[in-house]
Amino acid sequence: MKRIFMILCSLISLVKAQEAINLYADSIPNSTDKEQVNLEKNVPKLFAYTADKSIDKNIAVLVIPGGGYSHIAMDHEGHAVAKELIKNGYSAFVLQYRLPSPNIMRDKSIGPLQDAQRAMQLIRTLHPGLRKVGVIGFSAGGHLASTLITKFKKDYIANPSHVSLRPDFAGLIYPVISMENDITHKGSRINLIGETPSQDQIKLFSSNLQVSSNVCPVFFVHAKDDMAVPIENSYRMMAALDKSKVPNKLYTFEQGGHGFGLINKTSDKLWFDAFLSWLDTQD
Repeated sequence: MKRIFMILCSLISLVKAQEAINLYADSIPNSTDKEQVNLEKNVPKLFAYTADKSIDKNIAVLVIPGGGYSHIAMDHEGHAVAKELIKNGYSAFVLQYRLPSPNIMRDKSIGPLQDAQRAMQLIRTLHPGLRKVGVIGFSAGGHLASTLITKFKKDYIANPSHVSLRPDFAGLIYPVISMENDITHKGSRINLIGETPSQDQIKLFSSNLQVSSNVCPVFFVHAKDDMAVPIENSYRMMAALDKSKVPNKLYTFEQGGHGFGLINKTSDKLWFDAFLSWLDTQD
């Protein structure tokens, strides 16, 4: 209970990130209306948190908040998570990605993925000595993280130096995985690939249908009573990973619904501690 109290206090009193980094120095790829792209809310950024040198594990985590691809839950699924990571020796980079929109993108379906790939590229370029770079994503941010770990072989951004865009590990927290009718989060699907997507689009953005044996190990968190994003999303991704012999682990809650962030108030158990323990086994 003391641990839960400490985390709750950190959520109440968030500190600002140490550094904000624009993802793109010049033009933003896949953009249309430059005036709208340059509005503050549409400028893709990384908010960098650096672990104290005395406990630094030399591992970084890209943090991708959710929001149904309609907004970004930057605080409880972003900055709060970064703060907990740096307390435990991990550097963290919170991603403010572009929300998919035909007003600012030629192809809105790949805009968020471009930003996630660019984030991986930038982290590895700015910090070449890192032992590992992983990703943790929540809800629709979990979907974005799942596309990042399954689509790393194709560069959706300019990558002349062939920097690896493959995360070394992933945490998918109550993630949207599938775009299929029976289990998808409809708001996320509509925002990303439209009201009437083709079967090819549904397949392309259903991450459980894009798994290969080269996907990184994955840690899942999901509540069984999640009505917004059914736990079947995690089950299907796990089945695909198992089929490809990719290590994975699921941490479940009986209750908690959706969007609880670091703290599931229906339980005194902390999934984040389990995630950190799992990370220790990945070295």
